[in-house]
Amino acid sequence: MRFAFIREHFVLSNSTYGRPRMTMELKGTGLDVGERRVGRLMKLNGIRPVRTRRHRVTTDSRHSLGVAANVLDGDFLANAPNRKWAGEISSIWTTEGWLYLVVVIDLFSRRVIDCAIRRLAVFSTLIVAANIAHTISRRN
Repeated sequence: MRFAFIREHFVLSNSTYGRPRMTMELKGTGLDVGERRVGRLMKLNGIRPVRTRRHRVTTDSRHSLGVAANVLDGDFLANAPNRKWAGEISSIWTTEGWLYLVVVIDLFSRRVIDCAIRRLAVFSTLIVAANIAHTISRRN
């Protein structure tokens, strides 16, 4: 009977609860169990928690650099082509290191105007993509 509770709570925890947390959960439901017994039952039945990585914040918000104005203010609908553009910078892990992909799209047609890939995450990557996109849009 206790094993059924262990299995149920293990599934509810997305397979992350180990012996100490599982014991606290079971005691919270009113079962009188010890940590060693819970650990032994988990081990005998092949239940092992999956370790998850902690989220690491990489954004430095405490800087003296200027912040661009929010020109669109959440209005992502455009009435004509080349009136509103949006850009995205994505970091991609490869076996050779990080690559940074910059994509510029036209918000009217939702089509990619230009993209650029660079090894360094500097604003020059975004500027290169925006300049190329601007040149392409002037030709059209």
